[in-house]
Amino acid sequence: MVPKTKNDLSLDSARSDEASSIKVPKTQDLSDASAPAGVVANGGRAQTGSQQVAAAADISTAPKPQEGEDEKLRNTTNRQAAIAMGEYDGSEYVVINEVPPPRAGHSSRKVSVLPLVFLIFYEVSGGPFGVEDSVNAAGPLLALLGFLAFPFIWSIPEALITAEMGTMFPENSGYVVWVSSALGPFWGFQQGWVKWLSGVIDNALYPVLFLDYLKSGFPAVGHGFPRVLAVLALTIVLTYMNYRGLTIVGWVAILLGISSLLPFAVMGLISIPKLRPGRWFVADIHHVDWNLYLNTLFWNLNYWDSISTLAGEVENPKKTLPKSLFYAVILVVVSYFIPLLVGTGAVPLQRDKWTDGYFSDIAKMLGGVWLRWWIQAAAAMSNMGMFVAEMSSDSFQLLGMAERGMLPEFFAKRSRYGTPLIGILFSASGVFLLSWMSFQEIVAAENFLYCFGMILEFIAFVRLRYKYPNASRPYKIPVGNIGSILMCTPPTILICAVLAFSSLKVMIVSLIAVVIGLVMHPCLKHFEKKRWMKFSISSDLPDIQATARESTETFIA
Repeated sequence: MVPKTKNDLSLDSARSDEASSIKVPKTQDLSDASAPAGVVANGGRAQTGSQQVAAAADISTAPKPQEGEDEKLRNTTNRQAAIAMGEYDGSEYVVINEVPPPRAGHSSRKVSVLPLVFLIFYEVSGGPFGVEDSVNAAGPLLALLGFLAFPFIWSIPEALITAEMGTMFPENSGYVVWVSSALGPFWGFQQGWVKWLSGVIDNALYPVLFLDYLKSGFPAVGHGFPRVLAVLALTIVLTYMNYRGLTIVGWVAILLGISSLLPFAVMGLISIPKLRPGRWFVADIHHVDWNLYLNTLFWNLNYWDSISTLAGEVENPKKTLPKSLFYAVILVVVSYFIPLLVGTGAVPLQRDKWTDGYFSDIAKMLGGVWLRWWIQAAAAMSNMGMFVAEMSSDSFQLLGMAERGMLPEFFAKRSRYGTPLIGILFSASGVFLLSWMSFQEIVAAENFLYCFGMILEFIAFVRLRYKYPNASRPYKIPVGNIGSILMCTPPTILICAVLAFSSLKVMIVSLIAVVIGLVMHPCLKHFEKKRWMKFSISSDLPDIQATARESTETFIA
């Protein structure tokens, strides 16, 4: 989706007679069928947030194609939708007219597969920095098994759901529009609030970790005013990278990704003569810190859905998004598992030393001071990359919510580089306010809020499968409705376990944040009603929960 502005309502009105992107099946006529967002466009009309989001809109009848055009359009390849992740299902459609061309005035730069893989990598991982606590909590065997099993329980289901829903709704509001389509705008707003807040909390970690890895070489940044000044400087510099444009950030993520992983590849080669496989099987089930263990795994392997808030900036999201998620899952798992194999197998086990930064000590034992400095530099670059990727996702989410009329119109303002200016400023402000917290407090609060958002996503995914079974899904997980429920069951159980192990302090703070969201939505609606703030919906976005009376876009399996 090329960047758009929302202020020119006169232009929206002039475009109201342009044809929408409407697709109908070759052989069926589904009158009065329901369709979610991403299915039927509302004739290009701009409406207020309450008009378009809160109520089902009438959809004009799709014009019939010309006879010659009809034959041409029907001559498409029809194949079954049993597909693997990363493939386009090639389903047959009859396409009536085209989407109105996006308004000019913004850059058309888009993110392709390789930059997107590394953006996802930094949304989720950024390298093995931060996995050390899993060994501290449970020992080598459970740590290794955890990073092998956890992706099947959590990461792969979340990535698959992101691929299906992200291609079904290829716009910047991401998981917000998923929940809105399934459960209504109120819960869509709650989803946007808790996920944005958890993202900002997560982003506050990275300047802290950045300085923690540097303080061994530069003790001055470890505490006091120099540390505060360093956090401020880092946040400003990395925020400016987001302001300048997403494509730049994407290619920077590639360079940072290679630089972050390369020293671990070298360390792995050096460690081969010193590996002792028996060390990998050390376990003491009676001395496991399950709270630390689960939170470490959860924090290192979540946030696959965050890339959905950038779907509108992706080149050909129907193919690019599933493919990038598939490659990113492999990259993330390998980037965790191989360094853990090296670290636990090449040096004698001392569980109490396995805390953040211990990989740099292992590097010194195996290769010397030069390798330790290289690992520390890689850690610093990794935290930079994770900050940049997370802020991109958070700020575009606010822009997407404004495009949907859920936030005031000024959140949809873009810079001259096409980036969400207000969203970036709000996200950066949140990082400033939270950077004083400890690493453990930030992780615990983030995980608690993130769990709330994921429960809403799972409910939305299953409900949309039942509510709109015929909606177009360019990528569809090859499971039925019952299979979709079964797929969401293990990660839901895991969420319950993470919430159960939360401390009382984290639980109280997180619940207060949830209550703020519950109050904020009716307040914003009151402001809109009183016209104290201006809300509008992008004319180029389809309706949420629209009722297709005469024609609808239907997925043909």
